[in-house]
Amino acid sequence: MSESLPVPLLSTEKIQQLVYVIRNQQVMLDSDLAMLYQVETGALNRAVKRNKYRFPDDFCFQLTIEELTSLRCQIGISKKEDSGNTSHGGRRYTPYVFTEQGIAMLASVLRSEIAAKVNVEIMRTFVTMRRFIANNTMLFTYITEFEMKQEKYINESDKKFKQVFDYIAAHTESEQKIFYESQIFDAFSFFINLVSKATTSIILIDGYVDIDTLNIFTKKKTGVTVDIYTLPKSKLSKNDINNFNKQYPRLTVCYNTQRLFLQQQYVNKFV
Repeated sequence: MSESLPVPLLSTEKIQQLVYVIRNQQVMLDSDLAMLYQVETGALNRAVKRNKYRFPDDFCFQLTIEELTSLRCQIGISKKEDSGNTSHGGRRYTPYVFTEQGIAMLASVLRSEIAAKVNVEIMRTFVTMRRFIANNTMLFTYITEFEMKQEKYINESDKKFKQVFDYIAAHTESEQKIFYESQIFDAFSFFINLVSKATTSIILIDGYVDIDTLNIFTKKKTGVTVDIYTLPKSKLSKNDINNFNKQYPRLTVCYNTQRLFLQQQYVNKFV
């Protein structure tokens, strides 16, 4: 009787690391199985092809390029990993994967003691994984529902943020502008626009104001107060101020000869 070949030391944890979920099925790569069975990947696949009737699509199937690319990203499979055609420097076809039923069938095809013993451990691993999934069904359901709720919340939040940012982009206007000597009308139009948008009060610090200034303030909303800080030599008369207040209350004009005083009045309004 020939001496039995040594079987590699296997553990459930090691085998579990070689089980992947593809097309919603738990499968193992042909190269990983060949490594466990101590045969070449090409030899394993040739044995399968000779017994093709034993390996329907739910037992064994070949990965698409997209599936292989996704798998490589997940587990870092090398493009030159174990090949079925090593003479050309690497595998020239996408790998085959085997479901639990296909793996069970492999032992009868390979007809080796090692394959039979390894398959026992693989079957035990699949049983352990099924038992774990069955015992934690409620947990997996909860996690799935939680992830769906999180995704829905994130999508709704993103949509709301987009609405806010779109609104800001559409309604944001510069509060400060620099106008050059030739842009008299632009400056005048900008000033009127600011006055018409004020909701509570307007403060103007200008050493030179006149009746034209008050004409601009007639564009303000009802109830908006106006405080003007200017120099005594301004061309506004008490009569101008009184007439304005009769129709567009309330206007207050403060006079002072010191520019520093005018600046301090502005600061005090906001402290």
